[in-house]
Amino acid sequence: MSSNRRSKNITEGVARAPNRSMYYAMGYTEGDFGKPMIGVANAHSTITPCNSGLQRLADAAVDALKEAGANPQVFGTPTISDGMAMGTEGMKYSLVSREVIADCVETCVGGQWMDGVLVIGGCDKNMPGGMMGMLRANVPSIYVYGGTILPGRYKGEDLNIVSVFEAVGQFSAGKMSEEDFCEIERRAIPGSGSCGGMYTANTMSSAFEALGMSLPYSSTEANVHDEKVASTARAAKVLVEAVARDLKPRDIVTRESIENAVAVIMATGGSTNAVLHFLAIAHAAEVEWSIDDFERVRRKVPVLCDLKPSGRYLAVDLHRAGGVPAVMKELLGAGLLHGDCMTITGKTVAENLAEIAPLRSDQGVIRTVSNPIYSEGHLAILKGNLSPEGCVAKITGLKNPVMSGPARVFDDEQSALAAIMAGNIKAGDVMVLRYLGPKGAPGMPEMLAPTGALIGQGLGESVGLVTDGRFSGGTWGMVVGHVAPEAYAGGLIALVEEGDRVVIDAHQLLLHLDVPEDVIARRRAAWSAPAPRYTRGVLAKFARNASSASRGAVLDGD
Repeated sequence: MSSNRRSKNITEGVARAPNRSMYYAMGYTEGDFGKPMIGVANAHSTITPCNSGLQRLADAAVDALKEAGANPQVFGTPTISDGMAMGTEGMKYSLVSREVIADCVETCVGGQWMDGVLVIGGCDKNMPGGMMGMLRANVPSIYVYGGTILPGRYKGEDLNIVSVFEAVGQFSAGKMSEEDFCEIERRAIPGSGSCGGMYTANTMSSAFEALGMSLPYSSTEANVHDEKVASTARAAKVLVEAVARDLKPRDIVTRESIENAVAVIMATGGSTNAVLHFLAIAHAAEVEWSIDDFERVRRKVPVLCDLKPSGRYLAVDLHRAGGVPAVMKELLGAGLLHGDCMTITGKTVAENLAEIAPLRSDQGVIRTVSNPIYSEGHLAILKGNLSPEGCVAKITGLKNPVMSGPARVFDDEQSALAAIMAGNIKAGDVMVLRYLGPKGAPGMPEMLAPTGALIGQGLGESVGLVTDGRFSGGTWGMVVGHVAPEAYAGGLIALVEEGDRVVIDAHQLLLHLDVPEDVIARRRAAWSAPAPRYTRGVLAKFARNASSASRGAVLDGD
């Protein structure tokens, strides 16, 4: 008999009969009470293409769990579509949803005394939210990614969600016809699955595979392909085996396995959001990991994959080229992974990779360590008087990751976007978007609309953008996010004035406001925090409890 905590619980005391009766009402028989109860956290919804294809995966998981001798119990988790909410007030709920999802998983697993949990998710916050909930509950767990989307197609070119945001900038600048703009809008998203580049969803799924919490190859499969269903069924059976061995998330998620995940993030050119989310994941796992550890890993791990947003290829191309296992095999051979880390398969990283073939010569997606795209990772942690706690810059795809220029200051995203669209932002400007942090916005929204518009107008490398908010995984350009302390908490970003000289220097890992200290002191004496934007409800609760972005914007910090 398995270590069925629920079964033990319901056989004790006067609760035995009422508890069993509730399960008999759902079709249980006497023999079912000796089987492990496995939760299936299902993020299916019709809100977003990322999650609209998850139900068949949940059904496959349920069938496989029954075949493996377990009792599946399905419960739901919510999602917010970042792509749909981008540029609106709804985007403030995106990061909040990470915490809600984590709470859902922890609450259902703990409240129903489950023996294990399989979490299925698609959109960006499904991944970190589900992982945080699994780590809090700490029963045997596995993550099933819903799968990436296939590319759209127009005039012989692959399309994805970022194509639309960049088309907005091109159309507004008179560089694209209305017909082409409308066709790109219609064709960019051809069906279900998560956004197709190495954006946040695919970054986090790839990292979870490297972390050891998902099956090999599963992170780059397309949602619409049958192999995704088969992979989900295998994951369910692997989870039942993990329950029998009592292999739990905190046995797998260690400082070394997080370093493996971050190494793969660097090697694949992943999203800036991974910094925020892995700080939160480490916190949930009670693993020591700081923002400075990302910089430590960046300096030794090269970028190997030519993936969008700054590269040429999509996640489906990475899958055809060998997937995350091919990347990990290359890193392991160079001594850049901890091969002795345990994974959910019951094997170590090195054991999982032992049978993986070397990189194929007929693919151009993955480079060797000896011939990388960039010799160091792409997610640089900058510090300086503007961000003493650290901030994140994505520096790949830039000819020169150094610039200084006059500040163009905006206290919200909408006015910044309007200035870009009106042609009021010029080459050499440094846009400063503030009061968009975890507490200030609240919810730390992503700035894909302004950055996409800049790129569409040809200003991606000549205009800087600094914010205490976040960036989409689809963003590239001279952008610096997660500035901490944030403006609402009194960070120096709150004191920047129009025309101040701002220095961004990724070579020196510097973000600096070039203003005399006595001037800054006068401004600080005159500053006071604005009134909170929300005083009731989930956004108000998030604003009151969120930690700094430099600590993952978690709600249960010290």
